[in-house]
Amino acid sequence: MIKIYLTLLLLLITWSCKQAPQQEYSDQTLIKNVHIVDVEQGTILKNQHILVEGNQILEITDVLPTGEFSAVIDGEGAYVVPGLTEMHAHIPSPPTSEKRIEETLFLYLSGGITTIRGMLGHPYHLELREEVRKGSVPGPRIFTSSPSLNGNTVQTPEEAMEKVRQYASEGYDFLKIHPGIQRGVFDSLVSAARQAGIPFAGHVPVDVGVRHALESGYATIDHIDGYLEGLVPEAAAVNPAENGFFGFNFTQLADTTKIKDLVELTRNQEVWIVPTQTLFERWFAPTQADSLLAQPEMKYMTPTTLANWKRIKEEQLSDPSWDPQQWVLFDHIRLRLILELARNGHGLLLGSDAPQLFNVPGFSLHREIAAMERSGLSPAEILRMGTLAPAQFFGAEADWGSIAVGKAADFFLTEANPLEDLSALREMKGLMLQGKWLSRDLIDQKLVEIAENAAKQDDN
Repeated sequence: MIKIYLTLLLLLITWSCKQAPQQEYSDQTLIKNVHIVDVEQGTILKNQHILVEGNQILEITDVLPTGEFSAVIDGEGAYVVPGLTEMHAHIPSPPTSEKRIEETLFLYLSGGITTIRGMLGHPYHLELREEVRKGSVPGPRIFTSSPSLNGNTVQTPEEAMEKVRQYASEGYDFLKIHPGIQRGVFDSLVSAARQAGIPFAGHVPVDVGVRHALESGYATIDHIDGYLEGLVPEAAAVNPAENGFFGFNFTQLADTTKIKDLVELTRNQEVWIVPTQTLFERWFAPTQADSLLAQPEMKYMTPTTLANWKRIKEEQLSDPSWDPQQWVLFDHIRLRLILELARNGHGLLLGSDAPQLFNVPGFSLHREIAAMERSGLSPAEILRMGTLAPAQFFGAEADWGSIAVGKAADFFLTEANPLEDLSALREMKGLMLQGKWLSRDLIDQKLVEIAENAAKQDDN
């Protein structure tokens, strides 16, 4: 498991940052000549120097520190951005090889992502979470869900309560809800989760419905699941089970005047939303599979994965029930919900559902950022969704989520100001992870290796 870590460590020793022999210097790294992005205020603190000791920010000053340091990195006027959080990530699990799993973690890092919330847990992820925390495996900070709770895994109240108690005792950070759970079983699950003190998040089962889901206390509802169905008037007398892909079949019936009430309920119940809009724009939009497969980041996925994505996409486009004109309205409603939930709900969190259909880890979150811009949100709002807001969600804003003394040294440098142009986030100059500097050259070298490995292997 530590092979990739050792490789990175050897490369770190040879970085070109005026580094001298470690034994002669303190355990401090100086990042000089930078501008700091204040994600809370949406402003820039200009002409600063950051001193890192261990894995924490020791000092931020406009006076250049003097002395001897283990490394000095000249930012040359770059912008310092807190590490991003991918709130709807997927981590491969066995039988996928450890090497491939660790490569996936590095893909997240390559996009400036220093925290991920894994949305389909496995016992292996509990071990991996600790290895990353200790620094044995380079990767983003991990929060992991339980294995899936769905209509097949929990069919009775007794099964639901037993699974909840089991997953809570095993140390998962939260429970993952998938479709198919009947309402009575769901209510037992919620009761057991409250007793065990473990949050739950994810999908809204059709039999539960979005209003009951909100009132039940989800930590997050992902994909805006259930909201379009919640806009359908009762007088329409639809069969909820005929909702289609996230309510697509009910698009024409949606009464958008109901958005305000749903958003208000979301705010009152303090439920966060993870939109994963890019998943819909890439999976369900009228875009041809080949044009998506031609995008540069696809080289980091295996041929098997790409072939599966192409097959699923082409099946969707050829489905007689899919109407490209209806997609336009469906997308419009979703973007309106995103804006309203961001401005008047409890809040949004950035998440893209990677790796899912054409969403490559480390790259898809930046496509999600672009989708949030299309909804009408400002760069400052979107940056908070991906940095400070996740830290607040986890109750960890004192530890990470912004650039401040005493917080984790998890940040990256960009050439341009992301508050003026969010595409600047894609051009990362280097990443500080747990106080260790990963240069652009090191990141690029590792990406080349991942692409080469992906091209000659299957998913294992």
